Amino acid sequence: MTSEPPLGSAAPASNPGRAPRFPLRITLVALLMGLVVIALTATGITATSLLKRYIVEQQDRQLVSTLARYQGQPWFGDACEGDDQWPRGGVPQYGTFYVACLSSSGGVSVLAVPLEAERVSFSGRNAELVWAGIGRPVTVRSDEGRLWRLLSQDVGGGNTAVVASDLESEDQVIGRLVAIEVVVGLVVLTVLGAAAYVLVRNSLRPLTEVERTAAAIAAGDLSQRVPAGDDRTEVGRLTTALNGMLSRIEQGFRAQQASEEQARASETRMRRFVADASHELRTPLTSIRGFAELYRQGAVGSPEETARLMQRIESEGARMGVLVEDLLQLARLDQQRPLTITPVDLAEVAGDAVHDARAVQPDRPISLHLDEALSEVPVVLGDEARLRQVVGNLVTNALVHTPPTAAVTVSISDEPAPTDGTEDGDDGGVVVLRVADQGHGMAPEDAARVFERFYRADPSRARTAGGTGLGLAIVSALVAAHGGTVHLDTAPGRGATFTVRLPRSGPGTAVPPVPDGPAA
Repeated sequence: MTSEPPLGSAAPASNPGRAPRFPLRITLVALLMGLVVIALTATGITATSLLKRYIVEQQDRQLVSTLARYQGQPWFGDACEGDDQWPRGGVPQYGTFYVACLSSSGGVSVLAVPLEAERVSFSGRNAELVWAGIGRPVTVRSDEGRLWRLLSQDVGGGNTAVVASDLESEDQVIGRLVAIEVVVGLVVLTVLGAAAYVLVRNSLRPLTEVERTAAAIAAGDLSQRVPAGDDRTEVGRLTTALNGMLSRIEQGFRAQQASEEQARASETRMRRFVADASHELRTPLTSIRGFAELYRQGAVGSPEETARLMQRIESEGARMGVLVEDLLQLARLDQQRPLTITPVDLAEVAGDAVHDARAVQPDRPISLHLDEALSEVPVVLGDEARLRQVVGNLVTNALVHTPPTAAVTVSISDEPAPTDGTEDGDDGGVVVLRVADQGHGMAPEDAARVFERFYRADPSRARTAGGTGLGLAIVSALVAAHGGTVHLDTAPGRGATFTVRLPRSGPGTAVPPVPDGPAA
């Protein structure tokens, strides 16, 4: 059962009178064969017509000369009168032409007949044509049904001389010519058709490759390309243009895919960022609200407990303030706000960071090491406050996430300009800052995400290790804002080494002495 289309819906378009579609090679060969048939037919008809006209003209000239030759015979006049003074005693002689003389009384004196047509007679309409065609060759049919080319002439005394040539032999020649033309035409068509099919198929073979490539691309394989052809041909130029178009389509599709993946990854990071930020802000807010509620309910009696409660509220507020400041700083870095650029001595910044760390943990072995190969002050162009924050965050990260007895080493060296041009200072050099610790190290999966915002290796998000997961994210953003790179080298059981590379600002002065303290 077939269902009727709903009212108002458009029925599928159909065109039953449309001619069926054939492959291009078949269409081209058929068109070529049609043109050849027309050309052969026109050539055959023209050649046959010209040959037939030529034969008739030759016969007409022969008729005229034969008639003149007979008229020049002395006995021709007596023959027309019916006397027996002409050769062979009045018996017609055999020859190529039919020759007769018609007297004024209606008698016919036959002087010569062709060997193959001994009996020839003209009557009725043919007789009228003989009398009407005096001096002009005409084509008549004899009483026996044969076609003749006839010429008549008035010879005086009411007598008419007639000479005629049989057209049967000429018709046989024309028929043989037509048969030869047909046979030769069929042979030519057969050979030409086979050669044309092979030539067209080979010429259109690149189009088959184009079709196969288009089908593969439609199936999803955008890396397919059409085999290159000769640019001097139309198909070669088509393949070149098609390959260029396919390259652009693939690039656009890959770019769209990358953009979509980046958008999805950005959305995922944003959701995780909002969730992490909400979690980090909720903890101090919950603590502040709980302490305030305890105070409001009068659960705190003595002034000492009240002071302790206020101190807890103040510490939680300060912690929340630090978190908000870190978030604001990351937002400013995302907006690419300009930094305060000045020459900064990384040796001085590293020395201050080491001095501060010794003050916080005096029992921990912390040292600063300057490479002996340094011949200039490690000066870079950057924001001094932000660079101090980078070194401070790296040192603090080492202090917080390693045991109290683990050694921490801050070292500064330089490297020649990289050959790939990813980093470049005014003098082509790079200043390298390393912060290494001898802690427990990190697993590869944790090291790959250590610079993500709010990421911590502890999945329980416990506070035993400290930090909010923003310190290293700020380090990565600040180093990138200064045109440098930061890299982590770590493994379980062999500690962690953070390497910061910053472009050198230019020639410096002599290396300053290392601040007091043990050298690594």
